[in-house]
Parts: sequence; structure tokens; C-alpha cells
Amino acid sequence: MKKLHGTMAALGAAFLVYLVWKVGAAELWRGIRGLGWALVPLILSEGAANLAHTAGWRRCLHPEHRDLRLFTLFRVSMAGFAINYLTPSASLGGEVTKAAWLASDRRGEPAVSSVLLDKGCVALGHLLLVVIGSAVVLWRMELPAILQTVMVVSTLLLSTGIGIFIWLQKEGRMGVIVRWLAKRGLGGRGLREAAERISGVDERLKSFHRDRRRDLAISTWWHFVGHAMALLQTWYFFRLLDQPVVLTDVLCAAILCLWFDLLTFAIPLNLGAMEGSRMLALKQVGYTGLQGMTYGAALRIAQLFWAGFGLAGYGLFVWSQGRNRASARPARTSGELPSRREYGKPAAGN
Repeated sequence: MKKLHGTMAALGAAFLVYLVWKVGAAELWRGIRGLGWALVPLILSEGAANLAHTAGWRRCLHPEHRDLRLFTLFRVSMAGFAINYLTPSASLGGEVTKAAWLASDRRGEPAVSSVLLDKGCVALGHLLLVVIGSAVVLWRMELPAILQTVMVVSTLLLSTGIGIFIWLQKEGRMGVIVRWLAKRGLGGRGLREAAERISGVDERLKSFHRDRRRDLAISTWWHFVGHAMALLQTWYFFRLLDQPVVLTDVLCAAILCLWFDLLTFAIPLNLGAMEGSRMLALKQVGYTGLQGMTYGAALRIAQLFWAGFGLAGYGLFVWSQGRNRASARPARTSGELPSRREYGKPAAGN
């Protein structure tokens, strides 16, 4: 599986190099430099989208974790985003990281189940936005027949997959998937440990779907809002081009981009796919390939900024965990204070 992800990353990188060569590296650099401080709102809007996704995740937490502050969860969420974005883990490594962070000082079952619940709500929110928007795209735009067919068929397949994923949660049968992934070495040690405790996770998933449907609906809504930030970002970029902005063009371009993102989630760093999809989407509404490439590059800068934020937070987490383990290690050498378990024990010979 790692070889497959590595191959996908290499192909994506090669495609990205080809796209840069096609539009011209010098022209692309001038386009990015021309944005200047206008990149700041794009970066902030990306952060707002991530915050909405964090609010969605918060609705999936069990009582053991509901006392966590939103900013703390945002740091955890950004750490998971960084791992998913920067490593060839098919969006699994980041979820394991989030679960491990939550479970660092509490039971693991609620942490793992909350991440799985949120994963389903993220996918459902994304899918709903794409399905609703695709109806407008297919109605307003004359896309090539092959592209229309691919959109319809792929959306149906994704809908089926996401539906099965949520059904397995509802029926408490996620253990089948987790054990299958663990046997193939996906997700690392965290997922293997989760597979060992999967019965408890399944029970929590089943009870959550039975007792807290409203929270799941609200979570899906927040993720819908987070994905919908792509419409605002597209509108803002079109305004920067100093050309008349047509709202239907904004909607069509943004939905096409979101559809490509849904299809290419497993590509590390979304290499090549992000830039290529933006070029294709903007061309469909009358813009140039260079403008589409510039838009993709601007979004990548915004995502890399938040990935860096997440990595910094993850580094602090690992460092603090190391300090906690060091401070909790019992003393072994003579002259050192006894550990907690040794307090109250009678000395030898008393």
C-alpha cells in the first residue's frame, strides 16, 4: 500500500511539473507575486473552513471529551490535517493522530469512535454539496459528454461507498473495516491497537447513531459549511482578476473543484490534482489555464500555511508527551525518591 501511495505521489508530482511547464513557470510566478497581500484573505478563509470542520467534529465527541475547548480541538484537527496532507496515508494517518491525541490521557474507545463518526459526517457534507451543486453545473454548463458521464458515475459510486461506511457505523460493524485495514498495515500502531478494542468502539458508534442523531445532523451541516467556503474563495479570486463576476460561474467552477477534490482525496498533498482541477474548472467558465493554475497555487499556499500550523501543534504534543512519560518514569537508582506506588509501603525489615 505504501508503494501505491508513493507511486501516486510521484505521478502527481510529475503531472504538476508538466502543468507548470505548460503554463510557464515565469508567468505563474508573476501571477502569484501579483496577488501579494491578497493571499491573506485566502489563508484566513481556509482557516475559517478548518474551524467549521472542527466545530463539526466537536458534535461527534463523547461525554469524556466534550469539556475540551474549541481551540484545543482546532489544534488537534490541524495536526490531523497536516498528517493527512503531507504524508502518503490516504487520509488515515491524520485520523489516527487525532484519536491518539484525544486518548493520550483518557480511554481510547471514545476517541476512536468520535473520529470515525466525524469522518462519515465530513464525507457526507462534502458529498451533499457536490450532489446539489452538480445539478446546477449540469444544467448551466455544456460539459463534454465524457466528463458528464464520469461525474454522474463517480458520484453514484462515491455515494454508495459513503452510504455503506455510515451504515456500518450505525449497525456497529466498523470492526470489519478496521481489522481489514490493520491487517494490511494501514494506519500504523494506532489502528492496530484500535482493532483490538474494536468491539467497544462498535458499541459506542451504534449507541451514538441511535441516541444522538441531532448531533450527527449538526456535524454534517458544519462540514457542509466548511466545504462551502470554496464558493467564497472562488468568488474572491474572481474579484481579484478585475473582471465581471457571474455568480453562476462561481458556483459551477467551485463545484467542479470540490468534485475533483472528492475524487482525489487519497493523493498525497493532492499533487497535480488541485492545480489541474482548478485549470479545468476555470477554463469551463471562460478563464485561462494560467489563471486556473494561479488559483490552485494560491490555495496550496493557504493549505500549506495551516499544515505548518498543524505540524507545529503536533510537535508540541509529542514533546509534551515525552516530558510526561519522563516525569512519570519510576526512580530506580539509589538515593532517588520512591514512586507513588512505593509510598506507604513498609521498609524492609520493619
